[in-house]
Amino acid sequence: MEKYINRAIKDAFLKKMTPNKVLLLLGARRVGKTSFIEHFINDNIKEPVLELYGEDMSTAEILKQRTVENYKRLMGKHKVLIIDEAQKIQDIGQILKLMVDKIDGIKIIATGSSVFDLANQLGEPLTGRKVTFNLYPLAQMEYSEEENLVQTKSLLEERLIYGNYPELLKYDSYEEKAAYLNELVNSYLLKDILEHDGIKNSAKLINLLRLLAFQIGKEVSLEELGRQLGMSRSSVERYLDLLSKVFVIYKVSGFSRNLRKEITKTSRWYFYDNGIRNTLIANFNPIALRNDIGELWENYLLSERIKYQQYSGMIVNNYFWRTYYQQEIDWIEEREGNLFAYEIKWKDKKVKVPSAWKDAYPDSEYSVISQDNYLNFITRPIE
Repeated sequence: MEKYINRAIKDAFLKKMTPNKVLLLLGARRVGKTSFIEHFINDNIKEPVLELYGEDMSTAEILKQRTVENYKRLMGKHKVLIIDEAQKIQDIGQILKLMVDKIDGIKIIATGSSVFDLANQLGEPLTGRKVTFNLYPLAQMEYSEEENLVQTKSLLEERLIYGNYPELLKYDSYEEKAAYLNELVNSYLLKDILEHDGIKNSAKLINLLRLLAFQIGKEVSLEELGRQLGMSRSSVERYLDLLSKVFVIYKVSGFSRNLRKEITKTSRWYFYDNGIRNTLIANFNPIALRNDIGELWENYLLSERIKYQQYSGMIVNNYFWRTYYQQEIDWIEEREGNLFAYEIKWKDKKVKVPSAWKDAYPDSEYSVISQDNYLNFITRPIE
């Protein structure tokens, strides 16, 4: 039987599943949305369930007749409706609004792999009627429910290199894992973008991602990316926006409280998954043979931290910090009215808080995250 790891959103998802609400589950393709829903329904739902698939043309045909009677006939005795890849259905927001407004007691789950379609379609029609959850590749906080500390430490290198997509658990060899990731990048990763109006050039998207893969932890100039790719700055900006909306990459902005020496005009970009990053640069070498362990470690820890923040319901703003005099901090969190600064180090070197930061923000907290304490950072609050 295929191994299934319980997802961290399970309890919150169940709590929010109430009559006449839409639960919206968003995440990149292949992160386990369908598998999560199947296990969730089997374990928690006793009522009859109707499942529809947005990529099936017959689903769109059935839902096209937008009348209450049609939808009541469709539901019949079913109390729960699930629509997988709902972004494929035209006017899905208006359709779901009519259902939750007019069919008493209905519970709806809609999943989607691209924010630019689904969130846009559902936004205004479902104001006050939906709750949104994001699902990411497997998180260490999820693995930690299944494994002990020795197992976690022994698997760290593999996760830094091959990432955390759930289907990787099926494969024993590194060759099989690499082949799966190659297939994922070539067949699924950009599917939603390429189907989006006006996007034709997958080679440009892949090349853009490759350039970003070599700039983990560094500020990215859109003008420079444009020059290297033969694209305008606005095209680069648009592609980055689309890639973030299909959960491949995310942006971190510079932090400032208006000190003139602080850099805020540029951004840093990270990948949600190390395996995707390494696939793009065709490098699955072990750590001992690499010169980018700092980038791998930073990308891994920050993506895991974002999963932890989201799954824990943390309300937080994330930044990096750097001055024109080259003082910098990798990760700044603004939460609960306080500032928390984190420096990411593979080896636990003695790192002093930058003087400019200490002078400007004396009440902030400063921590160095290394192999010694990283699990506190990504599975529970730092002590």
